[in-house]
Amino acid sequence: MANKPLRVLVVGCGNMGAAHSLAYQHLDEFTLCGLVARGDSKVRLRAQLAADIPLFEDLHRAIKETQADAVCIATWPDSHEALALTALAAGCHVFLEKPLATTVSGAKRVVATARLAGKKLVVGYILRHHPVWQQFIELSHGLGKPLVMRMNLNQQSGGSAWHTHKMLMQSLSPIVDCGVHYLDVMCQMAQSSPHSVSAIGVRLTDEIAPEQFNYGQLQVRFEDGSVGWYEAGWGPMMSQTAFFIKDVIGPQGSVSIVAREAGGEGRSANVEAHTRTESLRVHHSQLNAQGEFIHQDEWVTASDEPDHFALCQLEQQFFARAIFDDSDLTLHQQQAVESLAVVLAADLAVREQRTVLIKEML
Repeated sequence: MANKPLRVLVVGCGNMGAAHSLAYQHLDEFTLCGLVARGDSKVRLRAQLAADIPLFEDLHRAIKETQADAVCIATWPDSHEALALTALAAGCHVFLEKPLATTVSGAKRVVATARLAGKKLVVGYILRHHPVWQQFIELSHGLGKPLVMRMNLNQQSGGSAWHTHKMLMQSLSPIVDCGVHYLDVMCQMAQSSPHSVSAIGVRLTDEIAPEQFNYGQLQVRFEDGSVGWYEAGWGPMMSQTAFFIKDVIGPQGSVSIVAREAGGEGRSANVEAHTRTESLRVHHSQLNAQGEFIHQDEWVTASDEPDHFALCQLEQQFFARAIFDDSDLTLHQQQAVESLAVVLAADLAVREQRTVLIKEML
């Protein structure tokens, strides 16, 4: 007998809430039973979905009236913890956009509550579901140790994108918000626990609060000797020149994402470009007796690469399987907490101008 579709509520009707809502509409595993938001975004999203979906302003009421099985939370980061705890307390499974919370203690609270409630908690690390990013990580394991991991996501933003970034910075700095994705990738590459973080940051505009910074760079050390570098900046002043660097280096060579189109002019604030890979370049370090490279670089072209919508569908199918198959999500949740701890340690390192040990955060 086939599994009965899961009745799911979407909380937060902005970019990611809309993307997940569209995914639910196209998947047999789900029935979208309601949209929850305080403002008019839910009205606009319902029109986009072209379906008579109930609208709510309060999550408690929405769960009670719809008898939801699951809740997808795609709101501002500072509301994630409270909304997730509300949904879990009401007996719902939770798909939670990254980050888990704005503090490590809050993230641990959400994870512990899900376990106690016997409900599934999936964190929206979209890159985990991209086949080429999966291959990128797998190839890194053949490079030897230690690894050097270099990644960034600088976004030259204006108009509505800059408004969104300013709203996000009321909760988290750029190296925290997007950094959790890439620190999660680094942890999977290194297969080692992060040890310490150093970081720098600077405020480049008067349009944000004095305590906020819209550019940051972190350097993380892992217990196996591997190191990682991540850079993120938001705003109209940011350079387009090098917003897309994604590579990993080891004693045996290197692997790089080479996204010529997605990394091109005017693409840095485009969400679609952030997950694109286009091709992988694999370099081997072996030399012959004359000091010449033995192997030419290999190119792996990403054919039929999933777009952002397709990745959202893959995420939600993973969520459904976790519920239907009663999957063990312990490692998934542990890694979500660890990657958050690293970027929050980096944020602290900027503010206190010191190296922060990860054990201080955990």
